[in-house]
Amino acid sequence: MARIFKTRKQDSPSAECVDFIPGQNAHEQQGDDPTEVPLDDQAAVTAAEPARENINAKTGNPLTGFGLETLEDMGARYARRYGMSEEGDIRAFQKGACLAQDPTNYRRVPGLTGGELEILGNEFENRWSQPKLMYAVIVLCSICAAVQGMDEAVVNGGQIFYTEQFGIGGKDPRSTWLTGLCNSAPYLCSAILGCWLTVPFNNHFGRRGTIFACCSLLALTCIWQGFVNSWWHMFIARFCLGLGIGPMSATVPIYAAETAPPAIRGALVMQWQVWTAFGIMLGYVSDLMFFKVTDPEAVVGLNWRLMMASAMFPALIVTCFVFLCPESPRWYMSKGQHCKAYRAMCKLRFSNVQAARDVYYMQTLLEAEHESETSRNKILELVAVPRNRRAMLASQIVMFMQQFCGVNVIAYYSSQIFIDAKFTEISALAASLGFGIINWIFAIPAIYTIDTFGRRNLLLITFPLMSLSLFFTGFSFWIPEDTMHTARVACIALGIYLFGIVYSPGAGPVPFTYSAEAYPLYVRSYGMSLATATTWFFNFILAITWPSLLAAFSAQGAFGWYGAWNIVGFVLVLLFVPETKGKTLEELDQVFSVPTGTLCAYGMRQVPYFIRRFVLRQKVEPVRIPEMGARTGGIRGDSEYSHEVEKSV
Repeated sequence: MARIFKTRKQDSPSAECVDFIPGQNAHEQQGDDPTEVPLDDQAAVTAAEPARENINAKTGNPLTGFGLETLEDMGARYARRYGMSEEGDIRAFQKGACLAQDPTNYRRVPGLTGGELEILGNEFENRWSQPKLMYAVIVLCSICAAVQGMDEAVVNGGQIFYTEQFGIGGKDPRSTWLTGLCNSAPYLCSAILGCWLTVPFNNHFGRRGTIFACCSLLALTCIWQGFVNSWWHMFIARFCLGLGIGPMSATVPIYAAETAPPAIRGALVMQWQVWTAFGIMLGYVSDLMFFKVTDPEAVVGLNWRLMMASAMFPALIVTCFVFLCPESPRWYMSKGQHCKAYRAMCKLRFSNVQAARDVYYMQTLLEAEHESETSRNKILELVAVPRNRRAMLASQIVMFMQQFCGVNVIAYYSSQIFIDAKFTEISALAASLGFGIINWIFAIPAIYTIDTFGRRNLLLITFPLMSLSLFFTGFSFWIPEDTMHTARVACIALGIYLFGIVYSPGAGPVPFTYSAEAYPLYVRSYGMSLATATTWFFNFILAITWPSLLAAFSAQGAFGWYGAWNIVGFVLVLLFVPETKGKTLEELDQVFSVPTGTLCAYGMRQVPYFIRRFVLRQKVEPVRIPEMGARTGGIRGDSEYSHEVEKSV
């Protein structure tokens, strides 16, 4: 029987555990007053509300409360039901069902061999000890991320040449807008079409098939870019590039999460950002490699054509070995192919017991999700349900600010920025490579910092620093060129590099991680589709407007514009984005059930606390996190303190 937990006030010694009976009103079971909800949520209470409230409680761990004998029987029945009737497989699922209830407490499960106990212990003590095929999946996902990064970055050097060749290299409005349109075409396609192909592609082709199709398309369009002969031809080729970027950017993190063991799942998903940064660096390397290529007879612009086409190579590598990796067990299970799911999982784990544990736990989560369906419009519930609406607001803020912090202005236009600062062309490309190296190296610590400092704190620290870096960069253009050339170029490069150092562990990795965990399971796929489309749309806005913004406002005004947006981002995060680090599904329900006004007040109280604690060095009581008491509708945070204290840093 699934169980839910009712959180008492702080003076209660423990949480009260009560049974959840499907079909019975949750408030009636607990004796609560069903009308005891925050005022701003009262209008949203419907007949389906109790079912919604219990979704995450049921999917937190549906196996809680069962005895070991019952679990063994459930595992054996599952194995026989789906054709895994060999004696070894039945035993694996008997033990796996027991382990799925509490993977860390594996020693309580009777009948495990010494070798199995050693493997299960090593899983947590040495989490990066994995089978070879698991490492193949890690390499595959890393190269896919590099494919995306390189596709984004090669245009940085190519545009120096092809804009002049196509007659759009001037500073007049026509030239600046057409340059922006060509550069931003993939992100326009990803936002309006590519991201929304993720579900049908995955449904028909599977995870591996989708990755293969996307990388094949990306390789072809990269070659296509090398053969264009006009700006509109370049626009069409780059627009088609978005048909591959959109679905791949959503599918690869899902594939990584569904194949990785729990101990490394978060770190593996986080590596998407790290290896995207590596791909961006490779794009700058390619630009430098082909810069001095001369044109043979009857070919104009061979150097930029090679730059644009070079991004096909990592995509071709992926297509060559993607099918050597197993398909996602989760995808097999969604198609009712449980035996194939188990065989695929066995290839990704050291023992069959590990594989049976993970497959059986996936199945129980799927069943719990299906039982928790409210039979309502999921897209409508993103807005209509207050808990979902607050998660959507926070997710949209971080995804929007990931772009409007200004990072992709540098990623796509840094070479032109350096040229405008009076760098030579090859020096500009070398300076861009410096930014790429910094962006990659400083993204690596994010694997650690995101789970230690927290998502909210990282954003609150990095947005002001990014703002200062952009103001410093823009104001450096006022340094006289004729008398202080060296100081001018040094300060401009320094400002851009400082921005990369601050961005990489903060606004780079946090948004996708935050969005993936903020939504409840039953609407998560819709929320992530919206989040991905949002980031690509504003990526497009950034890329298409920068040349015209630079021409209209000058470098000082253009960099100042995005410096100001970072200040706006700091305020938005302070007021509307709660911390999600280390929260369970049920705890996240409590976090996003706090009324928006209460969260804003909490953010405002952090400002004087920060000043008194870290500027004036006074000893003051930390600001308490407001959370909803589970099922009670009450706010915990000031009079009823939450169990966790968040210090603003």
